[in-house]
Amino acid sequence: MIAPTIESEVRSYCRSWPVVFDHGRGSRMFADDGRAYLDFFAGAGALNYGHNHPTLKQALLDYLERDGVTHSLDMLTAAKQDFLTEFASQVLVPRGLDYRVQFTGPTGTNSVEAALKLARKVTGRHTVVAFTGAFHGMSLGSLALTGNAALRAGAGVPLGNTWRVPYDGFAGGQVSGLTLLDTMLADSSSGMDLPAAVIVETVQGEGGINPARAIWLADLAELCARRNVLLIVDDIQMGCGRTGPFFSFEHAGITPDIVCLSKSISGYGLPMSLTLFRPELDVWQPGEHNGTFRGNNFAFVTAAAALKEFWVDSKLEKQTAERDILLEDWLAELAERHPAHIATSRGRGLVWGLAFREPHLARRVAQEAFSRGLLVERSGSTDEVVKLMPPLTLTDDELAEGLGILEQSVAAAVTR
Repeated sequence: MIAPTIESEVRSYCRSWPVVFDHGRGSRMFADDGRAYLDFFAGAGALNYGHNHPTLKQALLDYLERDGVTHSLDMLTAAKQDFLTEFASQVLVPRGLDYRVQFTGPTGTNSVEAALKLARKVTGRHTVVAFTGAFHGMSLGSLALTGNAALRAGAGVPLGNTWRVPYDGFAGGQVSGLTLLDTMLADSSSGMDLPAAVIVETVQGEGGINPARAIWLADLAELCARRNVLLIVDDIQMGCGRTGPFFSFEHAGITPDIVCLSKSISGYGLPMSLTLFRPELDVWQPGEHNGTFRGNNFAFVTAAAALKEFWVDSKLEKQTAERDILLEDWLAELAERHPAHIATSRGRGLVWGLAFREPHLARRVAQEAFSRGLLVERSGSTDEVVKLMPPLTLTDDELAEGLGILEQSVAAAVTR
């Protein structure tokens, strides 16, 4: 029985999954009654390597045991130095990326806010271009870039300094956002001022699992470079291997000016976010952008351990690529069996969605899945998409188990 709560009405996930979770291990969470739930939610992308991975856990326990520094703002610590060394050697150098690393605060929206502030400071311009279906965070700057009307309504104040254009595939692909943007910027009578930056997700997660084509992303990067507009890639949910490569933009062959990282960068679900940018953009004065919790040493420890464990070779990336093919075929076949109810399946790597023609069916599927021991959430403009985002480290048997439960849940939902 769940005890009465004094927690705010703003709570959400616990309404969909009304159990008390007690512990987690690998790809499963366990309720206080002992029931196991296969986790195809993965902390909204914060647990790419699953729950309490033993190597990461041991690194953290060792650090705690030796009384490693807990809180340090942006002071130099051994934990931070180790993370920066590993991040450079395992991620940046192999990809030929020359980025400065800024620790911005505990969560993704902090990274986006820093990126926006930096872009505006560098260019002296105020507006930023965002896309339909975008989600970039819940603080005011990042919320102004977010497309969802219900989320934006919660701001309580006008949200400005943003131009919004169609994302790849918007309106069935009948409207080209890039052509519109380029034409507007070329026409001095369009009313669109030259923006400081364009911010984009390569795969929109909260927007309904909308993957942008590689050619579209390459064209966007070319447009930004030609127009002298900074390109920001929000890789908060889709980075750290979620789509296969460490960065989700790698498949498009582009190099963003600024990159936002959070969620799984700590490797363990600990609060941590980074903003990466080209060295010539590092125009900050000391302390000009700061925060009390921008130096989470526990997260540095687990992040460094995760890089050593998963990114010294291409094994995890190749495994995710193989599962991408499996999921594409499997979900397409499932959609074909229910054409009256499922509009399409779409995704990349290990993030996929089933888009239902009626939002209530997606809700039913998620409920049926929960009753069978599988955690999945919904996304999209009307929560019409059942979102699959399991840990990258799940076993083949766990993947098959989860897909089997999903198949049963869809069948049950459409016949209710």
